[in-house]
Amino acid sequence: MEKKEAPKSSLDALVSLCKRRGFIFQSSEIYGGFAGFWDYGPLGCEMKRNIKESWWRATVRDREDVEGLDASIIMHPATWKASGHLDTFSDPMSMCKGNCRKLMRADQIWDIYEDSTLCATLTSMLGDAGKIATWCKTKGKSAAPGLYTVQHPEHLEAIFETLKGITDAKQLLITLATPAGEAEALPCPNCGGVMTEPRPFNLMFKTIVGPIEDPSNVAYLRPETAQAIFAEFSNVMVSSRQMPPFGIGQIGKSFRNEVTPRNYIFRSREFEQMELEFFIKPDEAIELLEGHVATLTDTTDLSVPQADWGWECWHKYWVEQRKLWLVKNGLPQESFVEYWQKPDELAHYARACVDIEYRFPFGVQELEGIAARSDFDLSRHQEHSGKSMEVFDEPLKLAVKKMSDEEKAAFRQKTVADWEARGKSAEAANAFIDRLFEGRYIPHVIEPSSGVDRMALAMLCNAYEEQHLVDEKGKEDIRTVLHLAPAIAPIKVGVFPLVKNKPELYNLAREIFKKLQRRYNCFWDESGAIGRRYRRQDEVGTPFCVTVDFDTLEKDGTVTLRDRDTMQQERISVEDLIKKLDDLILG
Repeated sequence: MEKKEAPKSSLDALVSLCKRRGFIFQSSEIYGGFAGFWDYGPLGCEMKRNIKESWWRATVRDREDVEGLDASIIMHPATWKASGHLDTFSDPMSMCKGNCRKLMRADQIWDIYEDSTLCATLTSMLGDAGKIATWCKTKGKSAAPGLYTVQHPEHLEAIFETLKGITDAKQLLITLATPAGEAEALPCPNCGGVMTEPRPFNLMFKTIVGPIEDPSNVAYLRPETAQAIFAEFSNVMVSSRQMPPFGIGQIGKSFRNEVTPRNYIFRSREFEQMELEFFIKPDEAIELLEGHVATLTDTTDLSVPQADWGWECWHKYWVEQRKLWLVKNGLPQESFVEYWQKPDELAHYARACVDIEYRFPFGVQELEGIAARSDFDLSRHQEHSGKSMEVFDEPLKLAVKKMSDEEKAAFRQKTVADWEARGKSAEAANAFIDRLFEGRYIPHVIEPSSGVDRMALAMLCNAYEEQHLVDEKGKEDIRTVLHLAPAIAPIKVGVFPLVKNKPELYNLAREIFKKLQRRYNCFWDESGAIGRRYRRQDEVGTPFCVTVDFDTLEKDGTVTLRDRDTMQQERISVEDLIKKLDDLILG
């Protein structure tokens, strides 16, 4: 059967498949749905578990320098004051003053407009002032009832000539929405009404702890998992007998009251994060211990961590580790890009931040970020809680003890100059050096942070394909297939008896199925033609199918093992089947 090239399908086709085959459902759909919340069905929850398990194994279980944590969703409110979330964790929000009264993020208004029917309608009329005027007086009354020219059609005469020269749908909407004699309006992409000036809107969900609704009992659902790691840093370090460099990993739910959740599961109000906080020694401590700090170059070997690594090497190391994980789990290198944030884009405390961006059907968007966050987080919690977040490093104290007074003075002079070059005070630098000479410091942190839901969406988008097949007789067919990596696929193996009315064959197939089921998530299917059964498994991403047929009974005892991506089949003994599947699935 010949395979013809077919373009990747739109997000709409993937959304339809995800609902039809039990990956993702709209939350509370029987009540009309609940925006920004999603439910994962039988296959979706398996896929999410596989993503989390793969991340946990690679980031925590297979490493000696990372510990795990599962912290509570609701934490003491002071946590969010210390982290800055109470004061600064907000989005610019605008509300439509027209008919719909909708709230939306001011920085997303034009993105929403570009995806709207209103934009498509106005785009089709660009340059035709007469058609635009007619639309405003007729169909516009229902399509955009808040639009100024719909409510005041007499204004069209004054701007008629202007409409002829507009070649951009965004500018056309602004022109139609702006009242006569006023400055350009920010129009609503839904009804055309004028939006209010943007105002900050805190994204944290409030809740009440205890029986009394009182401001003193207000708490928040966490907007990220990282702050719990910082709050528990000392407990984890002491109980696990770790010392920097070491990390703490966590997977868990987070909640953000997004003004305009959109793009399917990409931006939701409830989501899961996979976050690692990897704590490292300050570069100044590395210099005292090793005599130098390794310089990061294009030829630096980042495969194995070294004792002389500073923050730059550690940051680049985790960027490369995350890329390796993405590729191993089915996202080819060419499907994502690294974006290194420019200095004016960085948070004030960050030394560097890399966004790994994926080409989603709705545009290039951040998939995960790897940030060098300095000692900001632990320092803030130390300041607000009054509890020390310092590490006592005995080898560091001994290294300082061996230094001469001249060497200490030279180190102090160099360090103060470095700090002042970064905009920090000499007073702060000297206080830091005094503690460092005592063997004490607050660790810096490298933070790889990714969302399970975004990761699932990227993997589904990358995996989805509609193949146009042509058989030997020239008959065309379309095969829908999810090319999910075997480790991520919700079902690993489909097992089929060729027929179900031959007891010996059927029972042997059940026996093989039960044996495989103890190792992987398997699917049993005995109904329909074998080709149709293959197609059903292709559509949900099952990488391998095992068929027990008459040759299994009557000839050599082998079964048919089919590969999803190539559709090639091979005969293999039952004894060799498990070993081969282990190699293919577990790597």
